[in-house]
Amino acid sequence: MGRPTDSNATTDESLTVRDNRTGKTYTVPYRIKDNTVSAAAFKAIAAPLRPEERVENETPKGLRVSDKGFLNTAVIQSQITYIDGDAGILRYRGYPIEQLALHSTHLETAYLLIYGTLPSEKQLRQFDNEVMSHSYVHADAENFFRSFRYDAHPMAILTSAFAYLGSYYGEANPSLQGQKLFTNGDRSSLANMDRQIFRIIGKATTLAAMAYRVRQGREFVIPPAGLSYTGQFLYQMDHLGQENYKPSPVLEKALDVLFLLHADHELNASCTTVLQTGSSLVDPYSAIAAGCASLYGPLHGGANEAVIRMLISIGSPGNVPAFLESVKRREKVLSGFGHRVYKTSDPRSFIIRKTADEVFKVTGKDELMETAMALHDAAIKDEYFVKRQLAPNVDFWSGLIYRAMGFPLDFFPVLFAVPRVVGWLAHWRQMMLQEGGVKIWRPRQVYVGSAKRDYVPIGNRPVVRGLKVEPLPVPHSGISKRTELAEFTGKSKL
Repeated sequence: MGRPTDSNATTDESLTVRDNRTGKTYTVPYRIKDNTVSAAAFKAIAAPLRPEERVENETPKGLRVSDKGFLNTAVIQSQITYIDGDAGILRYRGYPIEQLALHSTHLETAYLLIYGTLPSEKQLRQFDNEVMSHSYVHADAENFFRSFRYDAHPMAILTSAFAYLGSYYGEANPSLQGQKLFTNGDRSSLANMDRQIFRIIGKATTLAAMAYRVRQGREFVIPPAGLSYTGQFLYQMDHLGQENYKPSPVLEKALDVLFLLHADHELNASCTTVLQTGSSLVDPYSAIAAGCASLYGPLHGGANEAVIRMLISIGSPGNVPAFLESVKRREKVLSGFGHRVYKTSDPRSFIIRKTADEVFKVTGKDELMETAMALHDAAIKDEYFVKRQLAPNVDFWSGLIYRAMGFPLDFFPVLFAVPRVVGWLAHWRQMMLQEGGVKIWRPRQVYVGSAKRDYVPIGNRPVVRGLKVEPLPVPHSGISKRTELAEFTGKSKL
């Protein structure tokens, strides 16, 4: 902010703040643009440290803006995805998600998200060819995947695989090639960036299929030619040597729609993680691996899996009323309803519901469907959930589709991650090319810990005990207990 002003006069598109601690009035030096004001401007609002106040508050250094969980903090300007949570609107580059789901494909939408426009026939053909041509992985990848335990979670495998993939492409590493590798914006830099985008999107299905097959104890399948993006994915997961094998067109189309719907969702946790990691100018493979790790969590990519586990626990439609009552008492969690952004219905949920009907026509209705419908109908009519704006979201239906298609529960987050790499890459590319270059993301904290204290020699320290201030004992295996009882040179005496 600028210097304190003596009057309360304001100009259009500006913000004036009065600090009641000092009586000073400040005017933001930059006009309000896009309904946004600079948080850094508030550092100019400084006050003397009060006698009872902690030095660690750094009050004389200026006011900080607290926003736990990033509820109202904009960290970047973006042209990619627009969400109006109150109205239930989702648009990719201005196009309503409903229109894209009806008329577009996942790869065409990927082109739109990354490059900003819908492609011509020639542009789409070239993009499709590049992505599919980059679906192959080095033969050494087989050894990498076989190194995991037979029961390793497929999301852990996929996360590791993206980081592993980056080790093959030194040309994509700013630590090796110079930190302006992707930020120059010249022809060479853009071509290098495009190559990595093709590789990551193309190999995402291959890595996911390999994670699936290693869990099944199957040999890996080379990506076939002539199939669509999702057709190739299904082939790599399921082909067991049958002649002229072709995945079901209904399932292929349904998966393509699901991929399109999951391709991007603005600055969700995983996308923010990709940008936070990418802001250090790390290679894109490491940034994507970080996004996978974030998506892995049950509050994000694991939500549709949680829906199925919830429906299984309910058991039958007759148990729905009792379950909802337990939710109201906060004894149970209602998964698949409500959203951090959407305060009305998730627009994707309507599209997925229609897709579910198409899938069930060929797979048969899932046995959990009746329970799901009973839960859906009861919740949307219950004042408790309506008042709290807990409408069905995308995860409520997508889990049922994945289950009907025969995917194991722990593979659901992988089916989320594969299409979401498109959105991550779109935002990563946008950040690399943003005006003014890339600045490393370094948020502030509010320190509430101990004030300065002096070191105490170990013999003079009081014993401090408590559940959260000392490590808890960990039970060890039998061999550890036997070793503990054995005698040997250098044994620690506790």
